[in-house]
Amino acid sequence: MAASEEEPVPDLIIRPTMKFVYAGAVLAAIVFIGLEVAWFSTRGPDAPGWTAAVPALILLWPAARWVRRQCTKTTVSGDRLRYEVGLASRSTRTIQLSKIQDVRVDQGAIDRLWDVGNISIETAGETSRLTLTHVDSPQRLADEIMTRAQHGTPAI
Repeated sequence: MAASEEEPVPDLIIRPTMKFVYAGAVLAAIVFIGLEVAWFSTRGPDAPGWTAAVPALILLWPAARWVRRQCTKTTVSGDRLRYEVGLASRSTRTIQLSKIQDVRVDQGAIDRLWDVGNISIETAGETSRLTLTHVDSPQRLADEIMTRAQHGTPAI
């Protein structure tokens, strides 16, 4: 490879963490099993069969969290950061990396244990703040965004 050629910088794709989806699925499964065991151990001869399926509705909670996660995506590509959210209708916000002034990471005590947090991006302009919620390794991502904003090259 010639010295003047540079390798293309790979896109950085950021999505909310799956950790909360997994935790919700485990909790929902435990509640589901508990409700099913309780139903089977206490049902009378005249209990309708469909009532055994009612506890399955608890499983919709982690499924809804997963869909919400899949509908949110941030991509850092080239000199732009693109934030997309939505399922049927989609809203996209595009920010030039050169306009980024500050990147802040917010983590609570539980977030720090799970290495999850929120990244707030301050930009020059009218709509000056964009918050990426519940992302994995938020400090590493914030550092990478700032590096790309300042130098255009990845740190990771």
